[in-house]
Amino acid sequence: MLSLLFSPFIEFAFMRRALAGAYVLSLGAAPIGVFLMLRRMSLVGDAMAHAILPGAAIGYLLAGLSLGFMTAGGLAAGMIVALLAGLVTRFTVMREDAALASFYLISLALGVVLISIKGSNIDLLHVLFGTVLSLDNPTLILLAATTSISLLVLAVIFRPLVLESVDPIFMTTQGKSGATAHLTFLALVVINLVAGFHALGTLLAVGLMMLPAFAARFWAHSLGGMIASATLIGFIASTIGILASYHLNTPTGPTIILAAGLIYIASILIGAQNGLLMRLNKRSAP
Repeated sequence: MLSLLFSPFIEFAFMRRALAGAYVLSLGAAPIGVFLMLRRMSLVGDAMAHAILPGAAIGYLLAGLSLGFMTAGGLAAGMIVALLAGLVTRFTVMREDAALASFYLISLALGVVLISIKGSNIDLLHVLFGTVLSLDNPTLILLAATTSISLLVLAVIFRPLVLESVDPIFMTTQGKSGATAHLTFLALVVINLVAGFHALGTLLAVGLMMLPAFAARFWAHSLGGMIASATLIGFIASTIGILASYHLNTPTGPTIILAAGLIYIASILIGAQNGLLMRLNKRSAP
C-alpha cells in the first residue's frame, strides 16, 4: 500500500512537479472559491474560466504553447470580459450573472475557433483540459508567484470582502471603496483561473476553486475554518487524483476534479456541518 502511494512521487520528477503545482493552485484558489460561494457568485467563476480562452488562444496563435504569451492573453481577456460585463450591468437592465453568461459563451466559442485555425485537436485538448503532468519549472514558478500575490492582495481586501458577504447592501453605500474591493476580487478570480489554466485547462481550472469550497461548507462553520478546510480538501483531491490517474491511466486533470467531486458528494452525506446523516441523527434523537 505504501509503495502504491509514495513510489510514483519518489521515482518520477514529473509526478512531484504535478503534485506541487496542484497544491499551489489549491492554496491560492481555495480562499477565492470560499468567497465566491459566500457571495453567491459561484457561476461567476465558471464564466470567467471560459472568458480567458480567447486571450490564451491569441497567445497560442502568436507564439504557440508559450507560457508568457498565453498567460498574458488569458489575463487580458479575463479582465476585458469582467470590465464589459460590469459596464453592461451598470448601463443596461441586464444583471451581472446574465451579462457574464453571455460573454463567456461568446468567449468559449471564439477561443475554440481561434485555436482550431492553427492548432490540432491535441492542442485544443491541451488548452481546454490542461496537462498537469507536463508542468515544468518556469510554470511552477508562475503558479507560486500567482498564489503569493493572490494571498497578499486577499489579505489587504479581506475585511471589505467579509462585510460584503455578510451585508452586500452596506458595501454598496460605501461608494468607491466597495466597488474597488469588488473589482479587485474579480481580478483575483481571473489571476487564479489563468494560473489554473496551465495545469487543468480553461474548462477544469474552476473545479479546483469551487468544489473544495462547496465541500468545506459541510465541515466548518466559521470563515477561517471553511478556508482551511477547502485548502485541505484541495490537497487531498489533488493527491488522490494524481495517484489514481497514474495507476488507472486516466487523464490527470479530469481525475483530480472527479476526486474533488467525490469528496463533495461524501461531504453532503457525512459532513459534520449539516450533512444529511448528521441531520437525520438530530431528528431521530429523543
